[in-house]
Amino acid sequence: MGFQYGGAVLDLCVLAIVAKEDTYGYKLTHEVKETLNVSESTLYPVLRRLTKENCLSTYDKPYDGRNRRYYTITPVGKERLKAAREEWKRYIGKVEEILERSHV
Repeated sequence: MGFQYGGAVLDLCVLAIVAKEDTYGYKLTHEVKETLNVSESTLYPVLRRLTKENCLSTYDKPYDGRNRRYYTITPVGKERLKAAREEWKRYIGKVEEILERSHV
């Protein structure tokens, strides 16, 4: 059984990964894919949107003769991450309550 991941969950995951360290899109995509079944084509729009919303900023760094775009979390992104973590904890707590009431 696979669960569908909405934008809020992807935002939370992306912000959490970038909060640990600045990273580039390809590496970030593979880190997310280790846990969630998503494609690169799904994550790059998330990165663009979070950048547009000032949650992430970018900078380029040379790598093997070309530039690699790195993402870094902004203060706005840190606040969104904090709020999303709190909401996630409430959400999974409610799901756990439902599951605990089931005796299957």
